[in-house]
Amino acid sequence: MKSTAVTPAGTVPRRRDRRDSRWDEHRRARREQLVAATVAAVGRHGPGVGISEIAAAAGTSKTVVYRHFADRGELHLAVCAQVAEHLLGALRQAMTSTDRPRQMVAAAIDTYLAFIEADPELYRFVVHPPVDRDPSADPIAGLSELVGEQATALVALALQQAGRPTAAAEPWGHGLVGLVRSAADRWLGSPDPMPRAELTAHLTDLAWAGLSGVVAPRTPQTQHATTEGTR
Repeated sequence: MKSTAVTPAGTVPRRRDRRDSRWDEHRRARREQLVAATVAAVGRHGPGVGISEIAAAAGTSKTVVYRHFADRGELHLAVCAQVAEHLLGALRQAMTSTDRPRQMVAAAIDTYLAFIEADPELYRFVVHPPVDRDPSADPIAGLSELVGEQATALVALALQQAGRPTAAAEPWGHGLVGLVRSAADRWLGSPDPMPRAELTAHLTDLAWAGLSGVVAPRTPQTQHATTEGTR
């Protein structure tokens, strides 16, 4: 069924026909192709890849790239959105692979590090936005922010299972991401990085040393001690 576009008063409404819909699909498909070409170009040229290299990877011209993306900043956002979708899906799968909080933490950390290890140049491209990108226009609010939301959900679940309040889940979750990201960035830049499994174990030990003290299930003794301490 045709849709009628909204037009100013006194003008004749314009109906969108199937040709318009086909053109919308073409634009969407073309943008996806350019995003894929950008990922390939980043792997070949590094995170500082230019539009010329991206256009060459797509087998087209810079003019065509700019026809679909206003600037490099908008193209960067599209790549980030795709990376975020894939990474968050992997994190959710890892976190639901077990119902034991410590194993959830370990699985989430290892998944994040595996993403970096598999494509370090793409990681650098994603976490370092171009100068021409408007931060306020970021539709995905930053990859770290979204990963932090997943970590918050993980901590909240552990607190719920322990019968404890979940008010601290957000700062602890985002703090956990900051810990892992800082260590991961250092690992990525190390001339002699330790194996991923070893780094995962170290970070899990450190993170769990803090979390385990606050997500341990309440017992009658700890509940009584808490009550006494608040009097």
